[in-house]
Amino acid sequence: MELARKKEEEMGAAERSGAAPSRAEGEPGGRISSAPDPEVRERPVRRRFTTEYKLRILEQADACTEPGETGALLRREGLYSSSLAMWRRQRREGILVGLSPKKRGHKGDDEATREIKHLRRENTALRRQLEQAKTVIEVQKKLSDMLGIALPETDPIEED
Repeated sequence: MELARKKEEEMGAAERSGAAPSRAEGEPGGRISSAPDPEVRERPVRRRFTTEYKLRILEQADACTEPGETGALLRREGLYSSSLAMWRRQRREGILVGLSPKKRGHKGDDEATREIKHLRRENTALRRQLEQAKTVIEVQKKLSDMLGIALPETDPIEED
């Protein structure tokens, strides 16, 4: 058990995540290099942890009794103590859904809000069309007056 723990502590983050081990050139026996990859990604990737992983880490952290064991666990896993505290709070409150990664970003509008937005856009477009129609009617009236054409009398359109 002690040997397995020591081996796990010596593992790098890439090996724990399942990435292929890198081999340093010129090292006898093809030893695994512990040097980090110097290439920086163009855009950082947000880490996402599964519920099973979070619960496993919480169990390991709860099993730590000696001073410094929790810190060693966090360093080995590449975690922050704030993450551990947040996961403990979520477990204590029974928010199992909170332990799984949530989708980030705008949650979207509900059906009523979408309908209201649609109706407002439609209302604005119809008002614009009405103003154009009124302008055309006014121009027709002025043109008929100038040409001396008598228009039949009609009931005016009632406005709201």
